[in-house]
Amino acid sequence: MRIAIVTDSYLPTRDGVVVTVITMRKTLEELGHTVFVIAPDPGEEYREEGVIYFPATKFKKYPEYFIPIYPSNKREILESLNLDIIHIHGITFMALKALIASHTTHIPTVMTYDTNVVEAMQFYSPLKCVPMDLQIKLAWIYLRNFLKRPDCIIALTPATVKDFEDNDIKTRRTEVIPMGIDARRFKEGIDGSGIRAKYGLSDNRVLIHVGRVSYEKHIEIVVEAMKHLPADIKLIIVGRGPAFDFIKNKIDEDGLSDRIMMAGFVPDDELANYYAAADVAVSASKFETLGLTVIEAMACGLPAACANGGAYPHFVKDDYNGYLFEGSPESCSEAIQKCFSNRSVLEGGIRQTAIEFSLDTIGRKMIDLFEDIIQKKQDSYKKI
Repeated sequence: MRIAIVTDSYLPTRDGVVVTVITMRKTLEELGHTVFVIAPDPGEEYREEGVIYFPATKFKKYPEYFIPIYPSNKREILESLNLDIIHIHGITFMALKALIASHTTHIPTVMTYDTNVVEAMQFYSPLKCVPMDLQIKLAWIYLRNFLKRPDCIIALTPATVKDFEDNDIKTRRTEVIPMGIDARRFKEGIDGSGIRAKYGLSDNRVLIHVGRVSYEKHIEIVVEAMKHLPADIKLIIVGRGPAFDFIKNKIDEDGLSDRIMMAGFVPDDELANYYAAADVAVSASKFETLGLTVIEAMACGLPAACANGGAYPHFVKDDYNGYLFEGSPESCSEAIQKCFSNRSVLEGGIRQTAIEFSLDTIGRKMIDLFEDIIQKKQDSYKKI
């Protein structure tokens, strides 16, 4: 099978979508398929061999993202690849280009709904002169029109399907398939002692937060929660993003700089060592459509304390693999304490969760879906 992954974000951007594209491409290729990545052009310095780029410019509100606003010969490019299916990640410029090309080439399209776009608007919308409630209303109108066009929408959890139903979004077909994690990279038994030594954590219990340091993640709740936790618990925040300075300043203002370390960007080949250096993972975000970093942490043997919202209630279960909490720092700290206290009791559930989200399992589900969509598309044209 010849598959094009058309994505709104790719390297050097670092987010869950980029991780998903990279890992899924590798998985599909290992299963014997040919995969092309088509992405916005980040400039010569960051181009990756083998990726097809469309001309783009930086998004001023979030400079780590690139917007392909310029014309491109999208149809000719996609036709030349002799594709069987197009897999879209995103809902903006690259996604629109893919849908337009699909309409003229009749190549079937699948789209993974990776990001809770409406939730993110309040933080990154450039339209400050337009009231936010109106922007949200317009966004749902756009989504209703956009999401009815691909041959199938892949939701990462049932929470997304419910969100569609609540907002009157109709699709041609919707399937729930979460993104997977590379169980060869993220696993138990990795040596995290080097990371613990680097941050002077040899005698401490360690909490870790991994992901973009952005406003919608509400990392400030985790920072506040540290005030309610014993002094021997330290927190490592891994990642960068637009809220990095905001979180750093809050840590300093709250007098927690001796207990909270901001590691910044960590290369992919070091990330598993950071998980291995920790005892518990945490996320206060209700924004997630999946929460990939929490699943990676579980694959490394960590229980997770997560906000009771978004995707987390669908795989984080109290007394099984972690604990959910409501929006306050106090409830966050309680869930973290339970994870530390009951870690040995949670081990079986953590391992089972990691198996369910392995790339081998998810990759085969994806291929089965692609084959079914391709066959149904072919059958529909035979009837015409």
